[in-house]
Amino acid sequence: MNRIAAKEFLSENVVKLVVEAPAVSQKQQPGQFVIVRTDDKGERIPLTIADADKKNGTITLIIQRVGTTSHKLCNMNPGDSLHDLSGPLGRPTHIEKLGTILACGGGVGIAPLFPIARAFKEAGNKLIAVLGARNRELLILEKEMGAFADEVIVMTDDGSYGKKGVITVGIEEVLKREPVHLAVAIGPAIMMKFVALLTKRYDIPTIASLNTIMVDGTGMCGACRVSIGGKTKFVCVDGPEFDAHEIDYDEMIKRLNTYKKEEKTSYDGYLKTLS
Repeated sequence: MNRIAAKEFLSENVVKLVVEAPAVSQKQQPGQFVIVRTDDKGERIPLTIADADKKNGTITLIIQRVGTTSHKLCNMNPGDSLHDLSGPLGRPTHIEKLGTILACGGGVGIAPLFPIARAFKEAGNKLIAVLGARNRELLILEKEMGAFADEVIVMTDDGSYGKKGVITVGIEEVLKREPVHLAVAIGPAIMMKFVALLTKRYDIPTIASLNTIMVDGTGMCGACRVSIGGKTKFVCVDGPEFDAHEIDYDEMIKRLNTYKKEEKTSYDGYLKTLS
């Protein structure tokens, strides 16, 4: 059992849980994830490790309430325990000193971006973070990112905070003014697609994390198949990070919609049990 030590709402539908996981906290590296279950009949879902505290033996998970299991997780409170938690899984991010790193995070994708961005900064790089959200209420981890980033640029679709516009507007501002040696993009698939198109035009090496497409998380179900440079890869065991310029985003977006009907049926049924 992995007890929940703390809980915080980052926005109406995004929750931060600090979970006791001593073994995972000691071994995890930026970019890796865990598999969790809320109960013995629950599905197994992958969640990126947003932070870890080796001293206290905890990891931080940030969950967006979008379906049955994520709703159950968001309803859990300090003192409750996850049925099980496995990890760390996935290939960690390759961290090295390169020069200037552009960390691009959209929506809840800012959570998995956070430890990666911090690791690049700790390796001696200049770090510029560009964070995007639909509005101010949905922006997360700005203050935490600002604690170590050399610069944080915030973009909101509606202009309610920071600069108005999509995230690529803020990214291009940086690309026009100074050299960037690597871009890291994590967020909705459509966001990563357009970030990749932009950075390819500027010839900036870019990696993207495809954690959102995972289902089983161990390479057994095949749901996370993606085409990378024309070759089939499994996000959970070959990734979750890939060369952003080699990803077939259109295929990935279609695959993300594969279980939409079943997910809606499950969620609707679950919500009825709460009423």
